[in-house]
Amino acid sequence: MTETYPLFLRLRGKRVLVVGAGPVATTKLTALLDAGADVVVVAPQVSTQIRELAEAGEISLHVRPVEGRDVDDVWLVVAAAPPAVNRVVHAWGEARRTFVLAVDDVASTDAFSPAVFSRGDVRIALSSEGRAPALVGLLREALEQALPDEDRLAAWMKIAVDSRAEWKRDNLPHTERRAQLLARLLEDRTP
Repeated sequence: MTETYPLFLRLRGKRVLVVGAGPVATTKLTALLDAGADVVVVAPQVSTQIRELAEAGEISLHVRPVEGRDVDDVWLVVAAAPPAVNRVVHAWGEARRTFVLAVDDVASTDAFSPAVFSRGDVRIALSSEGRAPALVGLLREALEQALPDEDRLAAWMKIAVDSRAEWKRDNLPHTERRAQLLARLLEDRTP
């Protein structure tokens, strides 16, 4: 039985702490900035790319070891540091009821970063709860190949959005909506 609840977060304008400044932290940082998060990075050593983001005003940067007060008033912590640091950061997060995503450290994490891809307005995220990230990456690549191109997916999205508005207006039960949507998608003749 799974112990996680899948969820997409709206982080625009919300403070997120990134602990660490290596290649993995940089990857997570890019996704957080794309989501509009207000990112603070704390690390004793910093990559050139992260330093440049700070100089450009895209992130706040503190070049020093992480401290407990860094976890105050943040919505999420991404710990991309050595396991000993991740464990301490996780304990601070637990005490503050703040979720900690400890990269590649299942014992010190409350959240998992899924393999994600987007096509138009559709986002797909997959997770193995940190147990088999390479498999999840392969599955993501397979789904990318299997899904229709962006134009077709955009047409399907319009059909789904328009149908949903109609169903809400007409109080159509949720149990009947998927079958109707499938029928409408099968009728779609968009090239």
